[in-house]
Amino acid sequence: MKRRDFVRTSVGAGFVVATLPNGVLARFAPQQARGTMFDKIWDAHVVANLGGDDYLLQVDRCIGGSPNQLLEMLAAGVEIKHPEMFFNVPDHGVSTDPNRYTDLSLGSGWQQYEEHAERMRELGFNTFGQFDPRYGIQHVVGPETGLSQPGMLLCAGDSHTCTHGAMGLISWGGEDTDLVLRTGTVVRHRPMTMRVNVVGTLGPGLRAKDVILKIIAQLGTDGGNGYAVEYAGPVVRALPQDSRFSICNLAVEMASLTGMVAPDDTTYEWLAGREFAPSERYWDQAMAQWQALPTDADATFDREESIDMSGIDPQVTWGINPEHAIGINDRVPDPERAPAVKRETYRQAIAYSGLTPGQPILGTPIDEAFIGSCVESRISDLRAAAQVVRGRRVASNVLTAWVVPGSNATKRQAEAEGLDVIFKAAGFEWREAGCSKCYGPNGDYVAPGRRCIANSNRNYIGRQGRDTKTNLASTTTVAASAIEGRIADVRNYL
Repeated sequence: MKRRDFVRTSVGAGFVVATLPNGVLARFAPQQARGTMFDKIWDAHVVANLGGDDYLLQVDRCIGGSPNQLLEMLAAGVEIKHPEMFFNVPDHGVSTDPNRYTDLSLGSGWQQYEEHAERMRELGFNTFGQFDPRYGIQHVVGPETGLSQPGMLLCAGDSHTCTHGAMGLISWGGEDTDLVLRTGTVVRHRPMTMRVNVVGTLGPGLRAKDVILKIIAQLGTDGGNGYAVEYAGPVVRALPQDSRFSICNLAVEMASLTGMVAPDDTTYEWLAGREFAPSERYWDQAMAQWQALPTDADATFDREESIDMSGIDPQVTWGINPEHAIGINDRVPDPERAPAVKRETYRQAIAYSGLTPGQPILGTPIDEAFIGSCVESRISDLRAAAQVVRGRRVASNVLTAWVVPGSNATKRQAEAEGLDVIFKAAGFEWREAGCSKCYGPNGDYVAPGRRCIANSNRNYIGRQGRDTKTNLASTTTVAASAIEGRIADVRNYL
């Protein structure tokens, strides 16, 4: 991989591109740009206007969950324009069974993934395979290794790629990576901009997952449709970096193209020293660009929303999409009292969930508990869950309770701190890193007919397995519920 010092490019509005000593491109927005953070980054990546609001954009980073498409393209003789921008992290189809390193038959694809990973390494592509210490869920690994940096445009096939926007960049999933791999560019319709100002004060026991569930419950699963959303306000600013990822992760659950949080000292301190982050003089030059990214005071958005988090309870879903979130002390809603446009979905949700309109959600018995996923599986999440379960035991009616770290690095850190010992003593199974029960083509399913409380991001019908019922909640609410064997209020464990 060719390595150079800083170079300049004519692509974009005076954009600066750096090829760092480790061979990884870092792209920074021009300091003179004005407007919203989204506008600054978008405009800096424009290669051409294709008419109306359709644009050809330069991509900085592409993260893939499967090497199959890339290998097929290479076999067909297709030239990959910028191999240094592509990172393969095969996460969805791998088992998190503790024996996976000795039994490659587990799950649906370890052996195949390893063969493909070795082939990709031979061809000079970046890949984090089974035995790589950096392996994990792509939306945990990307930020954790410093691949995700302020000012970038990052895309991938997975819908929760919006997670990376918490670093102050534009990111989206659902992308056909063929054009990206061939040309280093992508065609996109420019969205409108929305700012969600999160105000008030979070009470004890409330986490970022509660915040974003409350936002989606208020704005709806189509509330961000056609928009790029910036999450702002004092509640967001006060969140640690790990928690900001949780907010942006669920941006797609309100149909947004992307979710973003402006970078600040919290971001820079979190990013400094990571493997692919700029270092030494490159860091200083990057900082000068990054500090110009936040939305200007006089910038205007196409839409603004303000949501007050003061006095809210921990949130939990009762139905079949993330909008079906209510406070822990609320009751399951009556479909006949729902807005007409949502009434049929509510009826379907009641029929599937097995719940009764008017019943308290608090105390609903559970069969399984899952802590993991790209929402809240980072070290701060595991620390918080361990604090809840320390010295306690999973209830006897809970048939499985899993803790799945988001990456190998997170797992090592947790074990160094003794968190695994706490979880195992409480009756949880300590798993290897991966997507696990969030989405089960990897052999990690919720058993048919069971109810699982999970800290993941989707509760669609059958999401965790056939005939399964999912209640979404924060990591600590899941931990408390596992101890009680029913949906519980974590505030009783503080």
